[in-house]
Amino acid sequence: MIVLGIETSCDETGVAIYDTVAGLRAHRLHSQIGVHAEYGGVVPELASRDHVRRSVPLIEGVVADAGLVLADVDGIACTAGPGLVGALLVGAAVAHGLAWARGIPVLGVHHMEAHLLAPMLEPDPPRFPFVALLVSGGHTQLVAVDGPGQYRLLGDTVDDAAGEAFDKTAQLLGLGYPGGPALARLAAQGCSGRHAFPRPMTRRPGLDFSFSGLKTAARQALATADGSEQARADIARGFEDAVVETLAIKAGRALHETGFQRLVVAGGVGANARLRAALAELPGAELYFPRPEFCTDNGAMIALAGALRLLAGERDARAVRARPRWPLAELAPFAWPRGGAPGAGCRG
Repeated sequence: MIVLGIETSCDETGVAIYDTVAGLRAHRLHSQIGVHAEYGGVVPELASRDHVRRSVPLIEGVVADAGLVLADVDGIACTAGPGLVGALLVGAAVAHGLAWARGIPVLGVHHMEAHLLAPMLEPDPPRFPFVALLVSGGHTQLVAVDGPGQYRLLGDTVDDAAGEAFDKTAQLLGLGYPGGPALARLAAQGCSGRHAFPRPMTRRPGLDFSFSGLKTAARQALATADGSEQARADIARGFEDAVVETLAIKAGRALHETGFQRLVVAGGVGANARLRAALAELPGAELYFPRPEFCTDNGAMIALAGALRLLAGERDARAVRARPRWPLAELAPFAWPRGGAPGAGCRG
């Protein structure tokens, strides 16, 4: 089955072709960083308008990259949520329009399920069960993945997501948008231990997260710093160390409580090198990451997740749907393909 995947949940337009026999055939991504940079964050209306402009040319390009024509596509998957409602509706409208015109099935995909399945695109994918650490600009969650579509939420953020805290702290440091990668680059020049920021909620039982207090600690440190570049770098390093250690502590705790050995890390913050290094030190853990280009939002993960559920017989009605809020636990289990999902060997 050849599936076209369309991702438009926020500020990146991603399109991909996934083949349930051959694996990932092609993918393209357009980032809206240039659109939102001058505003210091995502402007939902501008995001939606840019998705409108980019979706069809990207689809045409990725189909050609795969050595196909649109008539070769057997099904279409799009992000149905969570995300910005206007942006979601753009992708859903395009997907449903193409599916209706071609008489092929369409399926709305859960964005976070697609993230936690993204390591299945790699040559050495994880086996079920595993713990998933989903860490991005909008979500910080620990999920027990007992099988395909079988998800138990173990821990969630009670305020800001880790990626959101990265972006807001980067703004405090004058680093602009997007802030997370810029803060990590500045932190690489800083000295560890100069600032003893808290590791929130790690001294109490449970697997929930809280990162808003770290922003406050960074603001207070900045207010008393001498304004030098080194001082800013030290604050960035202290902040990053605190986030990374907090995530590692909670991930290790989740593995211990579930008895699982495998840990999947997905979402944009999963590309952070210091986080990867810290998680690699968890005793007895088997780590699985998508490649960095598949950590952030992308069409490949949507095409994969959609293909797996379409192959299992799921279909959407013709009504366009968008779910800005959509708990993972509401998803139904689905049958995993015999032999597993083909990996990421791109052709074309």
